[in-house]
Amino acid sequence: MKKRLDQPPREPQARPRLVIAGTGSGSGKTTVTLGLMRAFARRGLKVQGFKCGPDYIDPAYHSAVTGRPSRNLDSWMTSSAYLQEYFLQASAEADLSVIEGVMGLYDGKEDTALTGSTAEIAILTASPVLLVVDVRSMGRSAAAIVLGFRQLEPQVRIAAVLVNRCGSEGHYRLVKAAIEAACGIPVIGWLPRDSGLDIPERHLGLLPAVERGELAPLFDRAADMLEQGTDLERLLELAAAAPAVREMLAAGDDQGNPAGQIIHKTQTGPVESGPVIAVARDAAFNFYYADNLELLAREGARLVYFSPLRGEGIPPEADGIYIGGGFPEEFAAVIAANQHFLSGLRSAAAAGMPLYAECGGYMVLARSLTDRTGVVHEMAGIVPAHTVMQERRAALGYREVTALHDCLLLKQGERLRGHEFHYSVMSYPDGEARTYAYESKGRGGSQPEGYISGSIMAAYAHIHLASHLPAAARLVAACRAYRDRKQAVQQHDPDSCK
Repeated sequence: MKKRLDQPPREPQARPRLVIAGTGSGSGKTTVTLGLMRAFARRGLKVQGFKCGPDYIDPAYHSAVTGRPSRNLDSWMTSSAYLQEYFLQASAEADLSVIEGVMGLYDGKEDTALTGSTAEIAILTASPVLLVVDVRSMGRSAAAIVLGFRQLEPQVRIAAVLVNRCGSEGHYRLVKAAIEAACGIPVIGWLPRDSGLDIPERHLGLLPAVERGELAPLFDRAADMLEQGTDLERLLELAAAAPAVREMLAAGDDQGNPAGQIIHKTQTGPVESGPVIAVARDAAFNFYYADNLELLAREGARLVYFSPLRGEGIPPEADGIYIGGGFPEEFAAVIAANQHFLSGLRSAAAAGMPLYAECGGYMVLARSLTDRTGVVHEMAGIVPAHTVMQERRAALGYREVTALHDCLLLKQGERLRGHEFHYSVMSYPDGEARTYAYESKGRGGSQPEGYISGSIMAAYAHIHLASHLPAAARLVAACRAYRDRKQAVQQHDPDSCK
């Protein structure tokens, strides 16, 4: 297909966009999403990726394909108004925004409602939907599936269909005719059955492979095949026909913030004068919501990134530390060998520096980490517990956490929303003193979770700071207070920093 490098000027209120949804997990929406992103990026378009829900892996794919950081859109963890404003802000410079769905189009947190589903995000962002249907071993029955998806929720606009895993071009033409006759929805393209298009299983070495470019041939293959079998010009037209910005915004959020001021109201001044938060970021620690980091920066923090896997320790200018989740168990030996990092954590904790860790970071703060082979690796020893990896998943799902005590992020009784996904368990010795951080509520009920002690806070939940905006301000304020105390001590005793 001919490349279209020169795009006509776009109206400021326009946001060309598409939601890529599937009929269920495994339908091929990730392959289609990545192939389309790569195909459009190769045409010279600035493509902004988004992922519905709390997932971290797919956004890493998006970023590798587009060259732009991908963003999460989660309609349960954040308010509708925040989600809309964040989408508009993050898509402002893009020629095209591609929003990848989660599970099936209507699958979410509730059995009989749209909460947390791809459909809800399609409605909130007023986005046309490209429905990906796996048509293996079916003919006209594919029309019944599309018809049901179209009729279940009238607010969702299924603008086009792409059929996946066709046995041949003749099979494609058969299901295309059936769907268009029964549903009145255009079938604009297809992909054949091709094992070369399969996305690798989400093994723990996947993100390093993405970073090394090992999956680039797969992304290019998907783009090539979509170029051949899909009407990309028609898809761009559907994206460009999405409603203008002014038609999207809700009235505001549940914290009294009016639309258009939810994110920006937290800006407090030049970042250069703010406290420094050291953020661990590499193949072992890479699970961060982009807007969590942005909200901290808007509160005045200066974020400095460092890599424990490259032998780096805590940056000397740090006034606080944030260690997110990831795969520390895959790199446990390397982390254990980096005493510069582990001793720096211990020194920071002893000095009262704010230290916030979640999931993988929580594991590293423990006394030890036992990997899947049974090898025990010494960790920081700040949290009086031992992390043990299991073969079976220990937790998965959304969490609403309520602070049991005042802590780095919350006042007692305040709440945040987040997500858990881990195979490890945290084992505290009998009789060991422990103060829980949260009461954590999920589908399975409620239980106390995490650990706090002084300026230390750690837990398994990956929280979203936008679920309670004052939390970001509270963490930055704690880091600022630590910096002020540190500077006061240094002024009184200049030799104390040597």
